[in-house]
Amino acid sequence: MDKLYKTDPEVYKAIIGEATREHDNLELIASENFVSIAVLEAMGSVMTNKYAEGYPGKRYYGGCKWMDVVENLAIERAKKLFGAEHVNVQPLSGVPANMAIYSALLDPGDLFFGLSLSHGGHLSHGYKVSFTGTFWETIQYTVDPKTEQINYDELLKLAREKKPKLIMTGASAYPRTLHWDKFKEICDEVGAYLVADIAHIAGLIAAGEHPSPIPYAEAVSTTTHKTLRGPRSAIILCKEKWAKAIDKAIFPGLQGGPHMHTIAAKAVAFKEALSPEFKKYQHQIKLNAKAFEQEFKRLGWRLVADGTDTHLILVDVKSKGITGKQAEEALDKAKITVNKNTIPFDKEKPFIASGIRIGTPALTSRGIKEEEIKKIAQLIDKVLTNIDDEKVTEKVKVEVKEIAEEFPLYPQIRQGRKED
Repeated sequence: MDKLYKTDPEVYKAIIGEATREHDNLELIASENFVSIAVLEAMGSVMTNKYAEGYPGKRYYGGCKWMDVVENLAIERAKKLFGAEHVNVQPLSGVPANMAIYSALLDPGDLFFGLSLSHGGHLSHGYKVSFTGTFWETIQYTVDPKTEQINYDELLKLAREKKPKLIMTGASAYPRTLHWDKFKEICDEVGAYLVADIAHIAGLIAAGEHPSPIPYAEAVSTTTHKTLRGPRSAIILCKEKWAKAIDKAIFPGLQGGPHMHTIAAKAVAFKEALSPEFKKYQHQIKLNAKAFEQEFKRLGWRLVADGTDTHLILVDVKSKGITGKQAEEALDKAKITVNKNTIPFDKEKPFIASGIRIGTPALTSRGIKEEEIKKIAQLIDKVLTNIDDEKVTEKVKVEVKEIAEEFPLYPQIRQGRKED
């Protein structure tokens, strides 16, 4: 990055600093991952120079020959990856993708259901402070108080009573399997559209490690990072009958020119996801999450929903007298990165929270497996059970460094310039 160094050394140093942080810290935020160098190269390519409003073969600008090539590659690879009838690869991120689906399927003021934010849902699933809670009537369904999992019988009762036009499924902090067939039965009984947001589990679904909503849902949104290990962006998959409405909702409805450098990077990521190695990688993500579950249970921690079927676990730290905020800050000092997270029926505010969310995609991208995962769980336990002991934190930091050095990340970027 010599040109960047000469032009803007401050930004250059920030990038080197972030690359170093990503290497030195153990990244456990479930929504984060590390893309390949090939994806990084596509993101930083000349594709960022071109406007390409419209769709392949029907652009409002000239000179879009190669834009059509990369967008068509992204579309066809995504269709093959998920078995979808139609794919729109232009959404800028997950929330705009969800907004496009709502815009295509609902009228303003219609009622739809979404999983409660504190029970694992997402802001864009109808939460009151989100646009989705302003433009439409929304009801937030919850998990069962005993199992901390979705009770499909109770959801059916609620749907029969309220008659939603759409039920949004999917989650950002739900560790158990989502049963799309059961959601579909509920939707069919009350005449609602089934929509799925698979942002967190898209990679697992693509690799056959989690059931797919594609056969059941009218439309499916997903981000392309997280388990899918692509760039920060999103796509929409839908049945052919909704193709025109979805495409029109994205452009010209909600967006202008697509970000073609990001679409190029998505195409690369989808090609990587079609490989046998990607399936092995996704399987290891689940093995690592299960290893975390087993070790945390052995160490005496309570897990929401009693464990995981996916890439993440929710640890109830309040059960041991600390808040999620305290846990996040203490672990950060030891170079272990997690995020505080509300748990079902949480009495703490979201910025305090009673839990922490722990995910395995980023660690798995570094080649870390079950043996190291159990050691990391032990290090987390050591920090949190000695939360005010700085000596313990410093000792853990040394052990974290050893793990990080054993599984290096982006050495060609971190090397930087000798004088740095």
